[in-house]
Amino acid sequence: MLRDTWAEINLNHIRGNLIQIRETLSNHVKLMAVVKADGYGHGDLESAQMAEQAGADVLAVAYLEEALRLRSYGITLPILILTPIHAEYVHLAIEHDLMLTVINASWFKEMRKYKPSSSAKKLLIHVKVDTGLGRIGIQSQKEWDELVPWLTAADIVVDGFYTHFATAGKADTTFLELQTNRFMEMMDWSKKSGLYIRHYHCAGSAAALRFPKLAMDMVRIGAAMYGFYPEKLVHSVKLEPVLSLHSKLMQIKKLNKGEYLGYDNSYQADEEQWIGTVPIGYADGWSQGMQNTEVLVNGQRAKVVGKICMDQLMVKLPGPCAEGTQVTLIGRQGEEEITFAELASHIGSVSQEISTSLTARVTRKYKDVEEAWTHWGKRTKQKPFKKAVM
Repeated sequence: MLRDTWAEINLNHIRGNLIQIRETLSNHVKLMAVVKADGYGHGDLESAQMAEQAGADVLAVAYLEEALRLRSYGITLPILILTPIHAEYVHLAIEHDLMLTVINASWFKEMRKYKPSSSAKKLLIHVKVDTGLGRIGIQSQKEWDELVPWLTAADIVVDGFYTHFATAGKADTTFLELQTNRFMEMMDWSKKSGLYIRHYHCAGSAAALRFPKLAMDMVRIGAAMYGFYPEKLVHSVKLEPVLSLHSKLMQIKKLNKGEYLGYDNSYQADEEQWIGTVPIGYADGWSQGMQNTEVLVNGQRAKVVGKICMDQLMVKLPGPCAEGTQVTLIGRQGEEEITFAELASHIGSVSQEISTSLTARVTRKYKDVEEAWTHWGKRTKQKPFKKAVM
């Protein structure tokens, strides 16, 4: 490690979180582990590996590139791509046994220009329906009826039919109930069409943990595998945080009353105080929105002061400290803890925005990696696919 800023990732916590969630599900319910966006910033390969060890049945990613990367490193679990791919790349999906999301009939018409007629493999697809999130998916029975003739082709298998909830993490369930009722109506369209559909799924992390009756044939677990879930609303599990973020004080200075620091004189000392500079900034994913949050130094909270710079930030220390003292931006020191939820509340967002924002400049250190490698090597007879430390 060439710099004093790193994220520490506990692989056992990923596996343990998924095992806990797996145990809450009925035996017939499959678990899809969502490892998109580089495993929500935790590492896609490592997350996929832990998901497999925890008994996940399927993986999901956002884009074709993510799926191909997993395949190139020996991941063999079924993979669903949640975002529709360009029809011209259908041969890659077939070649690498990838399942595709479809949202309209026009995609099939275009796809037929590119699907190899010589291929004996069938194309597995999941139909996405929009029940109220307003993102992607069919909304009307007319759109469904236009899809049906394409879905009945001999070389097409409808592996899934699914939607996504907009408010599953909120205490008020009114809109979730509206979406559920809408999904039931859409499921009725599909069943009346006579098509055989292998899996119906609607529950992401929060819905799966809060409402077991919504598990249907499969649940999609993304945020919760990394310890992000609405803790106050969920009592069936106690999930562990997976990622902590650390750095070190690179310089200490005394700021006199009335003196300024930061771009645009963004902070003025109201008393004599000690300031520490920490080598992490918005180019690492620690945005200027994190101004006025707190970090931990010697087990005490220290406020981030002044505008956050591209490569550094400054904190008001509880007193004089030694250069090189560890700073914890996410995680625990002694009795104090900075959580993703605390920081997400500060910026008006969600925990996963913070973890996925951490750039490649932040070294990932993996705990318990030897155990993961041992399991992987026994199963695949391959060498470890990615160097990790700790």
